[in-house]
Amino acid sequence: MVKTHKTPSLRKRLVRQVLTPLALTWLLGTSMTVGVSYFYAAKAFDRALLDDAMAMASRVVLGSQGLTLELSNQEMGSALFDQSERVYFSVRRLDGTFLAGHTSIKAALPQSPSTVLFSEVIHEGQWLRAVSVLQVQPLGFSVVMAQTKGSRQALLEKVVSLSVAPQLILLVLMALWLRHIIGLELKPLDDFQQSIDRRDARDLSPLLVRAQNTNIERLGVAINNLLDRLSHSMRAQREFSGNVAHELRTPLAGIRASAEYALSHTDPAVWREQLQRIASSELRADRLVEQLLALALAEEADTGVPLELVDVDAVVRDTVLRYLPRADAAGVDLGVQGIDQPVQWVANLALMEGALSNLLDNALRYGRAPQGGSRVTVSVSVAGPDTHHPTLELSVTDNGAGLGLQERQHLMQRGVRGLHAERLGQGAGLGLAIVSKFAQVMHARFELSPGPEGQGLCATLSFKRDPRAS
Repeated sequence: MVKTHKTPSLRKRLVRQVLTPLALTWLLGTSMTVGVSYFYAAKAFDRALLDDAMAMASRVVLGSQGLTLELSNQEMGSALFDQSERVYFSVRRLDGTFLAGHTSIKAALPQSPSTVLFSEVIHEGQWLRAVSVLQVQPLGFSVVMAQTKGSRQALLEKVVSLSVAPQLILLVLMALWLRHIIGLELKPLDDFQQSIDRRDARDLSPLLVRAQNTNIERLGVAINNLLDRLSHSMRAQREFSGNVAHELRTPLAGIRASAEYALSHTDPAVWREQLQRIASSELRADRLVEQLLALALAEEADTGVPLELVDVDAVVRDTVLRYLPRADAAGVDLGVQGIDQPVQWVANLALMEGALSNLLDNALRYGRAPQGGSRVTVSVSVAGPDTHHPTLELSVTDNGAGLGLQERQHLMQRGVRGLHAERLGQGAGLGLAIVSKFAQVMHARFELSPGPEGQGLCATLSFKRDPRAS
């Protein structure tokens, strides 16, 4: 059994793609908020520490015995008092000799009296925040004031907890909301997928799409268009199979009957006659298969046939020359009109040749005159050459018995054979259907009308200058 890698659902991917940058943005924003808040809070602590250092420096005076720190015990207690921190100080002369305070407190000094220097020092195994002040009046001395950092750390933790926790809760709530909303938006897609899963493979009817957004709606339209094309293709295949089964039955049955009849006789003349019938039936079956294939290919290529500039006069000339021996053998006067000058038009070369061949074949089979000589004329003309919308008309006209209006309309359908074809036992009723389909693919119009003076039949293909224009 082949193991397949399970890919995440679209909902999970969307939630992940949305929440990942959102979480990164939240993390960056929170870090900046905490950093800025702690920076300014630390500034306030440092300012208070500096004020204490300046107040301590202001109590250093020059007496008879030199520099002294004039602080009473009460004032000393007030200077060193803090509700949550331990405060240390040290006053030293510029030569480094100790004057007052805690002898173990030492820190780097600023370069000039106009500046102060904040630093981190270690005292009794714990870090202290210290500020150093340098004075030169009345004699040079330095003051270092330091305090423990418990309040600062507690403030940082409080800022983090008050900034991060609420935003983290909001982020979780937003994730749950996004997951719910995305699920609701994708539910029509899930329903669409389930309706496809439940559908029988032979059911190509359009799917019902309940879309809340244009993306799913366009997907539904695209799938329904695909189903429509598949339905058209399968219908064409079924019709092609039905036509093959139905139309080949007659020539194959004739071949089998002729072969059985010949095998039941020993006279060579009978064999020859039956072999000729077999050859005739084979030719009919061969042409029938060609027509069926041409019709099937035309239906399959309904929207994909390239249109280009075609030399219509050359197509007509070559096709008529191919049918000329057959017309001579049948005693039909086959002629051409309108190709004295080159005629070019937008069409498809193969389909135009196929349509003209089928029209000539039909005319030579069924367009025989009831009395007198039979004539078949291929005509090329351009209607309205001086207008903005000229039309090319390619027609095949015979002087046969002709057809009534109802029969002309009836013959445009596939598999319908005319009265003359039934009587002669020829054709499969596909020729005109093929011409009609070829015309549709080339965006041309195909019409059947009475011949000149109401005699015979005129089959006309009308092409626009640009068939893709409306």
